[in-house]
Parts: sequence; structure tokens; C-alpha cells
Amino acid sequence: MEYPAGSANFAPSTAPSMDLKRRLQLYLVGLIIGGVAAYFFYGERLTNSAWTPQEKIKQRLRSTLIQAAPEAEAQLQERSIDLATVRASLDKADVDLKDTKRTDDSLYYAVDTKLQGRDVRLIVVGLRDFDRDSTATLWRIEER
Repeated sequence: MEYPAGSANFAPSTAPSMDLKRRLQLYLVGLIIGGVAAYFFYGERLTNSAWTPQEKIKQRLRSTLIQAAPEAEAQLQERSIDLATVRASLDKADVDLKDTKRTDDSLYYAVDTKLQGRDVRLIVVGLRDFDRDSTATLWRIEER
């Protein structure tokens, strides 16, 4: 069948269509290139998986829990542990958001964890305003 000169050629293509195997190969190449580009731009933030509020709080406390109130310091000495041990226990801890208290300037986090094989609740205080003070303080340790 002939078409008039200058008109668009709407004849069916004679090129073979792409089979499923070829489509999957191209999809995987694009996925790999996209993954590498995302890791290049976002780096470690892409893989830290601290997306939920509980994980964000635990991430903050692991990096900023550097001091203890006098009452908590005495409780730590009774148990013969230090703050590094408490920070390490935060990996498997649960943050109880409904028991977390909020004041005008501070957050009192209720964190359930195990210390020396015993279930405890840590009360950790952090200021809401990170610009004033970004450190967190272990306020007290309660038996559960």
C-alpha cells in the first residue's frame, strides 16, 4: 500500500517488539544506576533506616547522651555500669511515646530497655531547642 508524498507513514513497524527478557534487563540496569546515584547523593542517610519517631529519638539519644543527673549517677554506680553501657542498650530499647512528657523547653523520654539482664525504664531529658543545648541527660533509672 502506498501513501501520498508528504503524509505521515502510519504503516505498522516491521521492527521486532521488545521481549520480556530485554525489558527486564533494561529495567535492572536503570534500577542499578538509580540506586548508585541515590547513594551518591544521600550516602549514609539512605541506609540508616531511622525513619520512625522512635528510631529518630534513639538515634538522637545514642549520639547525645553524655551526662547523668546526680540521682542517675548514683543509680549507675550501684549497678556498676557507665553511660557507654546505657548508650549501647539503646539499640534494642523501646521508646514509649505516650509516657514521654513534654514541657515548654524540655522532653522527658521514657525508654524501656535491659541493663545487666534486668528490665528498666530510663528517663532521659533533652531540650527541645537544639540550638541552645543538644545534649541529653540521663535523669533516672526505674525498675520495671
